[in-house]
Amino acid sequence: MTVTYSSYLKVDDLLQCQQPLSEGPEHDELLFIVIHQSYELWFKQLLHELDFLVRLFNAGERNRALHTLKRIDAIYRTLIQQVDILETLTPLEFMSFRDRLSTASGFQSYQFRELEFLYGAKDAKKLENYAPGSEHYLRLQKRLQAPTLWDAFLQFLAHEGHEIPPSVLQRDFSQTAEPSPAVQKVLIDVYRNDPLVSDICEALVDIDTSLQQWRYRHVKMVERTIGSKMGTGGSSGVGYLQSTLFKPVFPDLWHIRSEF
Repeated sequence: MTVTYSSYLKVDDLLQCQQPLSEGPEHDELLFIVIHQSYELWFKQLLHELDFLVRLFNAGERNRALHTLKRIDAIYRTLIQQVDILETLTPLEFMSFRDRLSTASGFQSYQFRELEFLYGAKDAKKLENYAPGSEHYLRLQKRLQAPTLWDAFLQFLAHEGHEIPPSVLQRDFSQTAEPSPAVQKVLIDVYRNDPLVSDICEALVDIDTSLQQWRYRHVKMVERTIGSKMGTGGSSGVGYLQSTLFKPVFPDLWHIRSEF
């Protein structure tokens, strides 16, 4: 059969994925569904790009790694812009269908948890939200044990001839990495003597900044919509989200700023 726009993109299947649960249904529930489904599609693309970036670091592909980092940051800036649309949803409009969400919560997004693990925020307790042995549980378990993006970058630096301590390269990947003065010393040398790799470092900072901006915008959007109420699915809502703010995923790249 001839490939068409609709058949290639599975448009008919895609447009059947929005199924409001409210009676009527409520006008604004469709927007809520479309935005969050869009987020999940972008999370899928981010995981695709970040896994590719890890392979590029492993292969020593400097230029392609920098290009991929710029694409990842562009995706995050798109996610930030989508908050503008979600903020058009007033508290009363959200409350018109909120009770239909029942135990559903964004905290249950396994792709977002995968992104957290890939960036280094390892926490085995987060697997407790998924059925042991399920596909989602196994995906997160694999991410928990795997090196992070930062680990891949440090391996890349080591292959480039920089002296990264073995204790850093061979750490327990299931744990969150601590900032390293030895790594920071290497990074300062990179900034002073290796322009292309320093550009890669700055591209990592761009991603870190965009991720923190997205978290902040998300927190303020939730706060203006539900205030201090408990979140959907029994989550603590704004309180928990606020606790995630201003925590860089690449702290070593921030610590060195005062050294130049």
